[in-house]
Amino acid sequence: MGLLTVLKKLKQKEKELRLLILGLDNAGKTTILKKFNDEDITTISPTLGFNIQTLTYAGYKLNIWDIGGQKALRSYWRNYYEENDAVIWVIDSSDIRRIEDCKLELKKLLEEEKLAGASFLIFANKQDLDGSLTTDEISKNLDLESLSTHHWTIKGCSAVTGKGLEEGIEWVVNDIISRCFILDD
Repeated sequence: MGLLTVLKKLKQKEKELRLLILGLDNAGKTTILKKFNDEDITTISPTLGFNIQTLTYAGYKLNIWDIGGQKALRSYWRNYYEENDAVIWVIDSSDIRRIEDCKLELKKLLEEEKLAGASFLIFANKQDLDGSLTTDEISKNLDLESLSTHHWTIKGCSAVTGKGLEEGIEWVVNDIISRCFILDD
């Protein structure tokens, strides 16, 4: 077996991506995942611990780890940091009073050595609600423009309507594969 054949076989095996979805409690993390899986979103309760969902997107198997965002659970987030290709950070765009908490938690994540090299997709969720901050306002409040340690983007979305979700997942998958998969089939 030639080196090229071995590399192509490794590439096929690696069409599985691991994503971590984090954010403060009530940001809409679980609702986003349920919307992707066409599951009922009318009865969602807070995630106590974690949830694992597998989605298929553009020929890639996405293993998405949804971790509860309550303050008491945040210290456990670090147990899930290893071997992630991306972090999806979900923000409740309508929860203006907690934007500073959101900024502090995101800053901690970005400093984690185990997340070095991970793509960061920031979902500005609940854009369908009146009074929600725009993606530009959130970007400014979170000081995202100064972020140079990771590939990142911010996408406005609504977990309830589904608007913006596919565009976000498309960005994160393309960002990961542009950095990790350099051989063509």
